[in-house]
Amino acid sequence: MSRLRRKLAERLVAVKNETAMLTTFNEVDMHAIFELRSQSKEAFLEKFNIKLGYMGLFTKACTEALKDFPAVNAQIDGDQIVYHDYVDMGIAVSAPKGLMVPVVRNAESLTLAQIEFEIARLAKRARENKLSIDEMEGGTFSITNGGVFGSMLSTPILNPPQSAILGMHNIVERPMAIEGKVEIRPVMYLALSYDHRIVDGQQSVSFLVRVKEFLENPTRMLV
Repeated sequence: MSRLRRKLAERLVAVKNETAMLTTFNEVDMHAIFELRSQSKEAFLEKFNIKLGYMGLFTKACTEALKDFPAVNAQIDGDQIVYHDYVDMGIAVSAPKGLMVPVVRNAESLTLAQIEFEIARLAKRARENKLSIDEMEGGTFSITNGGVFGSMLSTPILNPPQSAILGMHNIVERPMAIEGKVEIRPVMYLALSYDHRIVDGQQSVSFLVRVKEFLENPTRMLV
């Protein structure tokens, strides 16, 4: 094992042994997100010179939802719980040396275009093996997207000392009941892993439902 792999193995075992990790799931009808991107992607690219992607929209939805559920954005320090009034969003990126999690600083204060710029910049630096330690430290919440590899459902592991991580998955057309009728809709399953020492079941489920509501009604989070 390489030194990096040994260190990662130790960290993963520590997470399992030292946290009370649970995972809750939900599904999102991505129809409204598809419509938004279809109608706005060209104008967005022309105005901001950056593509409108799924990760930017999910980051925005999470930053908005975290305002109402601060425990999901907190961490344990000794016998204290530290609540953050900002969101430093960790975005898991596949890099030549493995999975890295660079951090978008103060994501709650950024516009959607600014979030997309930061994600693109950090992902490029990760692919080029140029990320610094400072760019990967201090996150308060993380998002990982197994869907780019074809994952339908997973239980993402916590990135300590964070109390929660959101897992995105692939988008598949599935039959859904819409106002009493069966329609084929693009659906993504979401998974929220959380530390039950900080976050209780009601908070975790409600947070994930809020993220779902923002994604299914994206104008609510963009106005």
